[in-house]
Amino acid sequence: MLIEIKKVFWDNKKNYGSPRIWNHLRNREQILCSENRVARLMNIAGLVAIQKEKFCATTDSKHDYLVWPNVLGRNFAVERPNAVWVSDITYVWTHEGWLYLSAVLDLYSRSVVGLAMDKTIADTLTQTALKQAILRRNPDKGLIHHSDRGSQYASNNFKALLTENEFIGSMSRKGDCWDNAVAESFFHTLKVELIHRLRFKTREEAKRIIFEYVEIYYNRKRAHSTLGYLSPFEYEKQAAA
Repeated sequence: MLIEIKKVFWDNKKNYGSPRIWNHLRNREQILCSENRVARLMNIAGLVAIQKEKFCATTDSKHDYLVWPNVLGRNFAVERPNAVWVSDITYVWTHEGWLYLSAVLDLYSRSVVGLAMDKTIADTLTQTALKQAILRRNPDKGLIHHSDRGSQYASNNFKALLTENEFIGSMSRKGDCWDNAVAESFFHTLKVELIHRLRFKTREEAKRIIFEYVEIYYNRKRAHSTLGYLSPFEYEKQAAA
C-alpha cells in the first residue's frame, strides 16, 4: 500500500494530501482502503503535501473608468460550460524581471481556457487571454465575464471586447477578493505548487514551464475536490458523456 501511496504522491509533485491520494487509489487504481489508513501511512513515511496559505490579493482599482456591477454575486456553482468565465492577473519574478500572467477560467469545470503572459501589465494582456478563450471555446452570447476592478479589465478596449461578443461584464466589489475567489484560488495554487518552488532564469523559461503546468497537469490531470476529485478535462468529458 505504501508503494502505491508514494507513487501517487511523487507523480503529483507533493501536491496531494491524504484525501486526494485516497480518492485516487480508490477510484483510479481500484485499491480498497480508508482515508485514515492512507493518512497514517503518509505520516509514518513523512509524506507531507505542500501547505497552502490563505490568499487575498487584487489588482489596482485606482482609476477613473466606469465599472460593471457584480452580476456574479459569488454564485460559483454553474450548471453548464461557457456560461460564466472568471479572470485575474498575477506576476512571476524571473532574472530578466517580472512576467505578468492573465488567466481565464470556465467556472463550470475550473478549466483554464485562456492564458496570456507578457513582460508588461497593459490591458492588452487581459485582452489576449480573453481572445484566446473565445477562439478556443466559441461561447454563445450572454456569457458572464467576471473579474476584479483592475484597470486592465475596466479599460474601454477591454469593455469593447466584451460588448463586441455580447458578453455580460461583472466585477467584484471594491477591495473584496472573495468575490473572485475561484480565479484568485487558481493563481494561489499555481504559485504554491509551481512558482514558489522554482527560480526562472528568463521569461521564456517561465512561460514554457507555466504553460506545461496549466495545460498538461492542471487542466488534464490535477484532481479538484469541488469536481468530485476529477480534473477539469475529465469533469467536462464525463458530463458530456
